Amino acid sequence: MIGFLRDLPDNPFLLTGLLAGLLSALACGLIGPYVVGRRMVLLSGAIAHAAVGGVGLAIFLAAYAPTASRWIDPLTGGLIVAVAAAIFIAVAETRWGSMPETLLAAMWALGMSLGVLLAKMTPGYQSQLMAFLFGNISYVSWRQVKTLVLLDALLAAATALFHKQFLAFCLDREQAELQGVSAAVVNGVLLVLAAIAVIVLAQVVGLVMVITLLTLPAATAAIFVNSIAAVILVSTLVAAVLTTLPRMLVYGTVISAESAIVIAAVGTYLAALAVREGLGRLVGKGPKA
Repeated sequence: MIGFLRDLPDNPFLLTGLLAGLLSALACGLIGPYVVGRRMVLLSGAIAHAAVGGVGLAIFLAAYAPTASRWIDPLTGGLIVAVAAAIFIAVAETRWGSMPETLLAAMWALGMSLGVLLAKMTPGYQSQLMAFLFGNISYVSWRQVKTLVLLDALLAAATALFHKQFLAFCLDREQAELQGVSAAVVNGVLLVLAAIAVIVLAQVVGLVMVITLLTLPAATAAIFVNSIAAVILVSTLVAAVLTTLPRMLVYGTVISAESAIVIAAVGTYLAALAVREGLGRLVGKGPKA
């Protein structure tokens, strides 16, 4: 950690990576509680892996049709496909009541396969695809930071606008519909926001491990607090610590920052479960009235 703080003024990538982690923490806090509350973890995983196809397509087009694809980069390509996948899932759930697991698995596998295939058909080593798959917090550009700011602003605005509808939908879908909340619209908006959050978090830990950061801070917070406002606040703080402290601790070692962040997130969640179990036993053994 001392080495990280010492090099921070001289290495601009340390600062941009730090900012990317904090911006990702905000995305975790804004969307993670709804993803966990709505039990959308597997759906978000399918969206994340489908987005790999968009990343691979952007890389392929940049090599073989650079003029026509000047407006699309890997981040944009992943975002477009992620949002499209979210809309598809929302429509499927509206039509069938729930997304068939086999179709979800097919989307998951197809996105990954197409992304890797298109990247392999492109000359040269595709570092951009590797960065999206496994994260690259050590080399975040200022352009990426600005993009993350815009995406976080969009998430914050949408969450503020639809918070009551999200809360009603997550607590009791049928009751929310009786109160005039359109479940189809709310579900679609929530899935699209989850898709955007996935792309934001991919800058830190990669699309392969993005679900860890999207869900575990919120799940950890939910162990100790009940209200959605408290979960949002606590999960944001937990995610902020997870995206900064582990990276500082492993700086200058052979351990990758992305792996350290994911391991710390899992360890924190398991520790929270152990604390809850321990507290529950203590309360259970307390004096009876």
